[in-house]
Amino acid sequence: MNFQLSEERQQLQETVREFAQKELEPDVLARDEKGEYPLHLYEKMGEMGLIGLPYSIEYGGSGKDYLDYAIAVEEISKVDASVGISYSVSTSLYGGSISNGGSEEQKREFLPNVLSGKSLGSFGLTEPDAGSDAGGCITTAVKKGDNYILNGLKCFNTNGPLSQHFAVYALTQPELGSKGLSCFYVKKDTPGFSIGKIENKMGIRSAQVSELLFENCEIPETALIGKEGDGFKIAMKTLDGGRIGVAAQGLGIAEGAFEIARKYLMTREQFNKPLYKNQYLAFKMAELECEIEQAKYMLYKAALDKSEGRPYTISAAKAKLVCTEAAMHVTTEAVQMLGGNGFMKEYHVERMMRDAKITQIYEGTNEIQKLIISGSLFR
Repeated sequence: MNFQLSEERQQLQETVREFAQKELEPDVLARDEKGEYPLHLYEKMGEMGLIGLPYSIEYGGSGKDYLDYAIAVEEISKVDASVGISYSVSTSLYGGSISNGGSEEQKREFLPNVLSGKSLGSFGLTEPDAGSDAGGCITTAVKKGDNYILNGLKCFNTNGPLSQHFAVYALTQPELGSKGLSCFYVKKDTPGFSIGKIENKMGIRSAQVSELLFENCEIPETALIGKEGDGFKIAMKTLDGGRIGVAAQGLGIAEGAFEIARKYLMTREQFNKPLYKNQYLAFKMAELECEIEQAKYMLYKAALDKSEGRPYTISAAKAKLVCTEAAMHVTTEAVQMLGGNGFMKEYHVERMMRDAKITQIYEGTNEIQKLIISGSLFR
């Protein structure tokens, strides 16, 4: 067992860290305030080979693995969790849907534009009445000759307003419930497909999240990913990988807030001494450091499980749970340690706390992660 990152991975880590600090950090507060997404910087990430890191070169990827990808999401999210989740959705959820269910021909056609960073990808599963109960969706895809007709609505779609490529889940046999769910590739300019309400969010404000509307949207049968009825299986496998991405996002948020608090405690003086000389605060930081380190090992194990072909459903659920709980806890403590300054936007930690909250909710609430983990204990 080796806990040391290889030299190649350390180099990747440093490259992404430098990009995040030099390119993402300068305007991150303005983007959060205005709710604007840095599309030009996302495209630059594509040019660096980051978007398709864990996919083979033949599909537009970089031929690396899921640990490389998790490290990249972690480093991006230390600075800007909005870009972190946008990146994760394109790679894990859109890319995962096509990769997990698609034919070779579909992978070669539907992956390269997204994995190269030329366009963002989006993932349409959640509906107003189908959240944790992913099988409860009512969007339908009715076969008509050589086409399918989609009707329905998807909500909370990260990248929705910016994407050109979508993996959408709809019922081809509604009477079968989740067993009648199928996965489809949909392109943005398809007649009958439109972007609905763009959400006004508490956190990850720079990330663009919207509804997807389908009104007699006609797509070719070649857009069916896998077979009819494979959708639920594809979605669950895809979400397992996506949870590793969200875990990496959570870990990055925690690390970013921790570093701000650490530097603040060293420079801020009260009662004629720096704050870190207060043993309570020093001990609190020691506890948070251990919490972050534990979360990191859970994340890296899950990423390696996926990369090396081992079962990763449970390890991904554990990583998602532990890393996102750490994100919420560390950011809350960081705001408290900075006192009044922690409540001010220019110190970043209040933004990180707002960003952290959603990591406990999306891609499977942490209650769902506990359900998955506990279910594995009593089989």
